[in-house]
Amino acid sequence: MLKITKFGGSSVADARQFEKVRSIIQSDPDRKYVVVSAPGRRFHSDSKLTDLLYLLDAHRQYHVDASNVFRMIKERFVEIKSQLGLKQPIEKELDAFYTNLNTLSQAEIVSRGEYFCAKMMAEYLGFPFVDAKDVIRFRLDRTIDWEATKSKLITKTAQYDNFVMPGFYGATANDQIQVFSRGGGDISGAILARCIEADVYENWTDVSGFLMADPTVVKDPEPITHISYSELRELSYMGASVLHEEAIFPVKEKNIPIHILNTNRPQDAGTIIQEVSAVPSPYAITGIAGKAGFMSIYIYKKHMSNEVGYMRKVLSILEDYNVSIEHIPSGIDSFTIVIEEKDIEDRLYEMLARIKKELKPDEIRTQNKIALISTVGKNMSSRPGTSGKLFGALGMNNINIVMIAQGSDEINITVGVNEHDFKKTVHVIYDTFVTEEETR
Repeated sequence: MLKITKFGGSSVADARQFEKVRSIIQSDPDRKYVVVSAPGRRFHSDSKLTDLLYLLDAHRQYHVDASNVFRMIKERFVEIKSQLGLKQPIEKELDAFYTNLNTLSQAEIVSRGEYFCAKMMAEYLGFPFVDAKDVIRFRLDRTIDWEATKSKLITKTAQYDNFVMPGFYGATANDQIQVFSRGGGDISGAILARCIEADVYENWTDVSGFLMADPTVVKDPEPITHISYSELRELSYMGASVLHEEAIFPVKEKNIPIHILNTNRPQDAGTIIQEVSAVPSPYAITGIAGKAGFMSIYIYKKHMSNEVGYMRKVLSILEDYNVSIEHIPSGIDSFTIVIEEKDIEDRLYEMLARIKKELKPDEIRTQNKIALISTVGKNMSSRPGTSGKLFGALGMNNINIVMIAQGSDEINITVGVNEHDFKKTVHVIYDTFVTEEETR
């Protein structure tokens, strides 16, 4: 079996975490290829290395003395080197990096956290170092050049039985460093897993996988041992964030399972993400996720159903204001648009005025302070009465539903409630589909 192991920032935050990584790698010979992030926070008030590098670049751009920021960056790396007894001249490399700072692009500057971390990890593990810019290739439109990337990675795996590669970046066809969005080290690991057709992509972090609900809302929620890619997308979109959601796509097409594991508790089972699983879920639902900060715009016009393009015209106005839409529940002569409040704070009244002037609705009204809660699970479609059970439970607990949306694939039921009912709603849904199931 061939495993790709990716370690996030918390897993490489200091020398002690490096030791845990080595123990994990040495415990399983199938863990041949390693991807690392930049060192993360060591404690709550600490800074991530990548944040310090962005700050370093900002100082450079505004011609402000950056020596103090660089000193903090250098101290982090030198401390790890000294405590692990590494030999490479990291101090000289860092000094050369700082000397040449004004000649570097922002992408190259912020990628150095992964670069230096991977070089130290490679020495510590006794593995070769492979620079991501030599194997991860981007096209001019900033998308992955899969053919070139696969060719280069296969060449490297033929050359080396093991290696360590930095995550988060690659290079364009003209060898310019290009980075992914923040957290993009997860994507790097997924690209490697896909290109060399790994059996498993292990993603090591500081939590033992996904939970069925937010532990800050529900006390000791059940872990999710298995989840499909599509279920994960739904939960991640609503705030259940453990893995960069773009990391799903490279491995989904090959049905390569992603295994979320905890560097600090490697004995925990974690969560396996795979579209088709032989392990049945004991519950009708897989998980619950939600977030607050939404508002709705309700629009009613008599005989709207007979007027071609009315909804499109409204949506075009929102598009002019660059407003992203979450849901559009609709009736015969009405529909509701659900959007994030922060997206239209300074444009709402201007936007409503345009809708009234150009489309002349009979009624238009807004409601703010809405929370959206998604109940997700592919088992729901095969369990008759799931929707009725959910809505009945909310009604029994005096929770007013202001919006309902269900995906066409029937793996997600989203309800909108008043923000003050957010935590209560999550509790009720969890108790209805998990706690009550366990007591039967």
